[in-house]
Amino acid sequence: MLIKKLSLKNFRNYEEETFSFSEGLNILTGKNAQGKTNCAEAVFYLCTGASLRIRHDRQLIRKGQDRAVLAAEAEGRYGKVELKAVLFEGGRELYVNGNKLSRAVDFLGNMRSVFFSPGELRLIQDGPDERRRFLNLSISQTSRDYGAALLRYNRILGQRNDLLKQRDADFILDTLPVWDEQLALFGAKLLHRRREYVKRLSEYAAEAHAYLSDGAETLALGMDGDYAGGEEEVRSRMLEELAASYERDIRFGFTSVGPHRDDIRILIGGQDARGYCSQGQARTAALAMKLAEVEIFTELSGETPVLVLDDVLSELDLPRRKKLLSRVQNLQCILTCTHAERVLTGTPCNKIRIEDGKVVSCGIK
Repeated sequence: MLIKKLSLKNFRNYEEETFSFSEGLNILTGKNAQGKTNCAEAVFYLCTGASLRIRHDRQLIRKGQDRAVLAAEAEGRYGKVELKAVLFEGGRELYVNGNKLSRAVDFLGNMRSVFFSPGELRLIQDGPDERRRFLNLSISQTSRDYGAALLRYNRILGQRNDLLKQRDADFILDTLPVWDEQLALFGAKLLHRRREYVKRLSEYAAEAHAYLSDGAETLALGMDGDYAGGEEEVRSRMLEELAASYERDIRFGFTSVGPHRDDIRILIGGQDARGYCSQGQARTAALAMKLAEVEIFTELSGETPVLVLDDVLSELDLPRRKKLLSRVQNLQCILTCTHAERVLTGTPCNKIRIEDGKVVSCGIK
C-alpha cells in the first residue's frame, strides 16, 4: 500500500496544504509544534476513521473554522483508492472513491497504517482501555466484520447497563436474559477474534523484540480470561458468566464481564510488564508489538501497510535506531523528526520540511 498524496484543509494547524509522498522513507522535518505530528495523525485517521490522540472529531478542526477536510490518494494491490473525511460540528461524512458511505465501518481497510509514537508507551504502562483500543483499531483494519460486531456489542452493552440502573429488581431479572443472548452473540465474536489475533501477534512480536534487544529479554503476549475453544463455546461461556454476575451487576449498575473488560497479558522476561516495567523496556516492547502489527497486516491483506513513526528515533539509542530503519526499509514509512540529518544514513528519502502548517520544501535527498 502506498499513499501518494495527502490534502488537508482546516485540519489542526493547517489552513490548506498538500503533501506528496514517495515509496520508501518520507521524512517530515521542522521545529517542534509546526504540524509534523498533525500530518501523521491525518494519515492514521484516513486509515481508521479515528484519532489516536483525541476522542472527539471537533477538536481536529482548525480554530475559528466550522469544518475540516482530509483527503488521500493511495494505491494498493487492487488499484487506486481515494479517501475523504469531512468533519464538522456534530458529525462527519466519509467517502471512498467519491461515494458517500452510510456506515463508518466501510471506511476501514481501504488504506492500512501502523502508527507509533512515544505516546504508545501507554500500550504497556497504562490501563486495559489502551490495550483494548489498540486491538479494536488493529483488528478492524483487517476485518470489517469485527468492526461491525464491535459497534453492535457496544450498543447492546449500553442498553443492558441502562436496564441495570432501573429500580425494579424483578423487571431487571426478567429482562436481563434477553439482552444477555444478544450481548453474548456479538461478544463471542470479539473475544474469539481477539485471542486468535493476539496469538499471531505474540509470535511476530517475540521475534521483533529479540531483534531489537539483541535477545537480551523475551516478550510474550496473551489474553486474560478463560475463553478457549470455538466461537460457540465462547458464547456459552460468556452467557454463564453473565448469569453468575447478576447480583453484582444490579448492585453496581453496570455489566462486569465481557470483552469490554478484556486485557492483553504482556510478559517481559517472564514477568508481567503492565505498569511495572522500565521506560526502556516499555518502549522496546511497544515498538515490537507495532512491528508485529505490520507483519500481520501484510500476511492478511497481501500488501504492506503505511508505517507512521512520529518522533520515535529521538527516543532510541543509536543501535536500535539503525535496527529499526533497517527493518522498515521495504515499507513506505512516514517519519517525523526535528533534525533529519540525525536519522539519514545514506538511504534515499523524500524530505519534507514544515513550518507553521506549511510545506516550505520537498524533494528526494
